[in-house]
Amino acid sequence: MKKNFGKQTYLYPMPVLIIATYNEDGSANAMNAAWGGIHDTNQIGICLDSTHKTTQNILNKKAFSVSVADVDHVVEADYLGVVSANQEQHKLEKAHLTVSKCEFVDAPMINEFKMTLECQMVSYDENSGYLVANIVNVCADEKILKDGKIDVTLLKPITYDPVSHSYFQLGGKVGNAFKDGLKLK
Repeated sequence: MKKNFGKQTYLYPMPVLIIATYNEDGSANAMNAAWGGIHDTNQIGICLDSTHKTTQNILNKKAFSVSVADVDHVVEADYLGVVSANQEQHKLEKAHLTVSKCEFVDAPMINEFKMTLECQMVSYDENSGYLVANIVNVCADEKILKDGKIDVTLLKPITYDPVSHSYFQLGGKVGNAFKDGLKLK
Protein backbone atom coordinates (compact mmCIF):
# COMPACT_ATOMS: atom_id res chain seq x y z
CA MET A 1 0.00 0.00 0.00
CA LYS A 2 1.21 3.48 -0.81
CA LYS A 3 0.82 6.61 1.31
CA ASN A 4 -0.19 9.94 -0.26
CA PHE A 5 1.79 13.10 0.58
CA GLY A 6 -0.05 15.61 -1.58
CA LYS A 7 1.79 18.27 -3.56
CA GLN A 8 5.42 18.18 -2.49
CA THR A 9 8.79 18.95 -4.06
CA TYR A 10 9.90 15.34 -3.64
CA LEU A 11 11.96 14.16 -6.58
CA TYR A 12 15.13 12.12 -6.54
CA PRO A 13 17.93 12.76 -7.08
CA MET A 14 17.99 16.54 -6.66
CA PRO A 15 21.39 17.88 -7.64
CA VAL A 16 23.12 20.39 -5.39
CA LEU A 17 24.03 23.23 -7.74
CA ILE A 18 26.41 26.04 -6.86
CA ILE A 19 25.57 29.15 -8.90
CA ALA A 20 28.40 31.67 -9.28
CA THR A 21 28.14 35.22 -10.63
CA TYR A 22 29.99 38.51 -10.60
CA ASN A 23 28.70 41.36 -8.44
CA GLU A 24 28.51 44.93 -9.80
CA ASP A 25 31.99 45.67 -8.38
CA GLY A 26 33.51 42.65 -10.15
CA SER A 27 33.82 40.49 -7.03
CA ALA A 28 32.58 36.90 -7.15
CA ASN A 29 29.45 35.61 -5.44
CA ALA A 30 27.89 32.15 -5.17
CA MET A 31 24.84 30.40 -3.78
CA ASN A 32 23.55 26.86 -3.31
CA ALA A 33 20.45 26.04 -5.37
CA ALA A 34 18.87 22.60 -5.08
CA TRP A 35 15.87 23.30 -7.34
CA GLY A 36 17.34 22.82 -10.79
CA GLY A 37 18.13 20.43 -13.60
CA ILE A 38 18.17 19.96 -17.34
CA HIS A 39 15.43 22.06 -18.98
CA ASP A 40 15.85 21.15 -22.65
CA THR A 41 18.62 20.10 -25.01
CA ASN A 42 21.70 22.08 -23.96
CA GLN A 43 19.69 24.11 -21.43
CA ILE A 44 19.44 24.22 -17.66
CA GLY A 45 16.45 25.36 -15.62
CA ILE A 46 16.76 26.63 -12.04
CA CYS A 47 14.25 28.08 -9.58
CA LEU A 48 15.78 31.25 -8.11
CA ASP A 49 13.88 33.79 -6.05
CA SER A 50 14.34 37.37 -7.24
CA THR A 51 15.48 38.48 -3.77
CA HIS A 52 18.77 36.56 -4.07
CA LYS A 53 21.85 38.66 -4.83
CA THR A 54 22.86 35.92 -7.27
CA THR A 55 19.59 36.29 -9.20
CA GLN A 56 20.07 40.04 -9.49
CA ASN A 57 23.63 39.46 -10.73
CA ILE A 58 22.38 37.02 -13.37
CA LEU A 59 19.76 39.50 -14.53
CA ASN A 60 22.47 42.17 -14.82
CA LYS A 61 25.20 40.07 -16.50
CA LYS A 62 23.07 37.45 -18.29
CA ALA A 63 25.83 34.94 -17.47
CA PHE A 64 26.72 32.57 -14.62
CA SER A 65 28.35 29.26 -13.86
CA VAL A 66 26.85 26.16 -12.27
CA SER A 67 29.15 23.84 -10.37
CA VAL A 68 28.15 20.39 -9.18
CA ALA A 69 28.63 20.14 -5.41
CA ASP A 70 30.57 17.08 -4.32
CA VAL A 71 31.27 14.89 -1.30
CA ASP A 72 34.57 16.65 -0.60
CA HIS A 73 32.87 20.06 -0.26
CA VAL A 74 29.59 19.41 1.58
CA VAL A 75 30.29 21.98 4.30
CA GLU A 76 31.28 24.68 1.82
CA ALA A 77 28.29 23.96 -0.42
CA ASP A 78 25.88 24.11 2.50
CA TYR A 79 27.43 27.37 3.75
CA LEU A 80 26.76 28.95 0.36
CA GLY A 81 23.10 28.06 0.87
CA VAL A 82 22.59 29.12 4.48
CA VAL A 83 24.35 32.50 4.26
CA SER A 84 22.94 35.25 2.06
CA ALA A 85 25.18 37.48 -0.04
CA ASN A 86 22.75 40.27 0.80
CA GLN A 87 24.18 40.12 4.35
CA GLU A 88 27.67 38.62 3.80
CA GLN A 89 29.65 40.03 0.87
CA HIS A 90 32.63 37.70 1.33
CA LYS A 91 30.90 34.31 1.29
CA LEU A 92 33.44 32.63 -0.96
CA GLU A 93 36.41 33.81 1.09
CA LYS A 94 34.77 32.66 4.33
CA ALA A 95 34.13 29.26 2.73
CA HIS A 96 37.80 29.15 1.65
CA LEU A 97 36.79 28.84 -2.00
CA THR A 98 38.68 30.44 -4.88
CA VAL A 99 37.54 31.43 -8.37
CA SER A 100 38.83 31.75 -11.90
CA LYS A 101 37.14 33.50 -14.80
CA CYS A 102 35.09 31.23 -17.05
CA GLU A 103 36.48 30.85 -20.54
CA PHE A 104 33.21 31.22 -22.48
CA VAL A 105 30.91 33.46 -20.37
CA ASP A 106 31.38 36.47 -18.11
CA ALA A 107 31.15 34.60 -14.82
CA PRO A 108 33.42 33.14 -12.15
CA MET A 109 34.14 29.44 -11.83
CA ILE A 110 34.78 27.97 -8.38
CA ASN A 111 38.09 26.15 -8.61
CA GLU A 112 37.44 23.59 -5.87
CA PHE A 113 34.37 22.08 -7.56
CA LYS A 114 35.39 19.58 -10.21
CA MET A 115 32.65 20.10 -12.81
CA THR A 116 31.20 23.38 -14.02
CA LEU A 117 28.64 24.45 -16.60
CA GLU A 118 29.15 27.87 -18.17
CA CYS A 119 25.71 29.36 -18.82
CA GLN A 120 24.11 32.23 -20.73
CA MET A 121 20.66 33.35 -19.54
CA VAL A 122 17.76 32.86 -21.96
CA SER A 123 14.81 33.88 -19.79
CA TYR A 124 13.68 34.55 -16.25
CA ASP A 125 10.06 34.49 -15.08
CA GLU A 126 9.81 36.76 -12.06
CA ASN A 127 6.42 35.33 -11.05
CA SER A 128 7.64 31.74 -10.80
CA GLY A 129 11.35 32.44 -10.27
CA TYR A 130 12.20 30.05 -13.10
CA LEU A 131 15.45 30.75 -14.91
CA VAL A 132 16.38 29.12 -18.23
CA ALA A 133 19.91 29.29 -19.61
CA ASN A 134 21.87 27.85 -22.48
CA ILE A 135 24.78 25.63 -21.46
CA VAL A 136 27.64 27.19 -23.41
CA ASN A 137 30.38 24.89 -22.13
CA VAL A 138 30.96 22.10 -19.63
CA CYS A 139 34.42 21.86 -18.10
CA ALA A 140 35.76 19.21 -15.77
CA ASP A 141 38.91 18.73 -13.77
CA GLU A 142 41.11 16.07 -15.35
CA LYS A 143 41.09 14.24 -11.99
CA ILE A 144 37.49 13.13 -12.63
CA LEU A 145 38.03 11.92 -16.17
CA LYS A 146 38.28 8.28 -17.15
CA ASP A 147 39.06 7.47 -20.77
CA GLY A 148 38.60 11.18 -21.54
CA LYS A 149 35.03 11.32 -20.16
CA ILE A 150 33.54 12.54 -16.88
CA ASP A 151 33.32 9.62 -14.44
CA VAL A 152 30.52 10.12 -11.89
CA THR A 153 32.31 7.87 -9.38
CA LEU A 154 35.29 10.23 -9.44
CA LEU A 155 33.11 13.37 -9.43
CA LYS A 156 31.26 12.13 -6.32
CA PRO A 157 28.26 14.51 -6.67
CA ILE A 158 25.91 15.04 -3.76
CA THR A 159 22.12 15.20 -3.90
CA TYR A 160 19.64 16.98 -1.66
CA ASP A 161 16.83 15.11 0.11
CA PRO A 162 13.97 17.61 0.66
CA VAL A 163 12.23 15.25 3.11
CA SER A 164 15.04 14.88 5.66
CA HIS A 165 16.95 18.05 4.64
CA SER A 166 20.08 15.95 4.16
CA TYR A 167 22.78 15.53 1.55
CA PHE A 168 23.55 12.11 0.09
CA GLN A 169 26.17 10.86 -2.30
CA LEU A 170 25.19 8.76 -5.30
CA GLY A 171 25.61 5.01 -5.02
CA GLY A 172 27.16 2.54 -7.44
CA LYS A 173 26.22 1.54 -10.95
CA VAL A 174 23.12 -0.68 -11.18
CA GLY A 175 22.60 -1.03 -14.92
CA ASN A 176 23.33 0.06 -18.48
CA ALA A 177 21.12 2.71 -20.06
CA PHE A 178 19.72 1.98 -23.52
CA LYS A 179 20.90 -1.63 -23.24
CA ASP A 180 19.43 -3.51 -20.27
CA GLY A 181 15.83 -2.88 -21.34
CA LEU A 182 16.50 -4.56 -24.67
CA LYS A 183 16.40 -7.89 -22.80
CA LEU A 184 12.61 -7.53 -22.65
CA LYS A 185 12.17 -7.12 -26.42
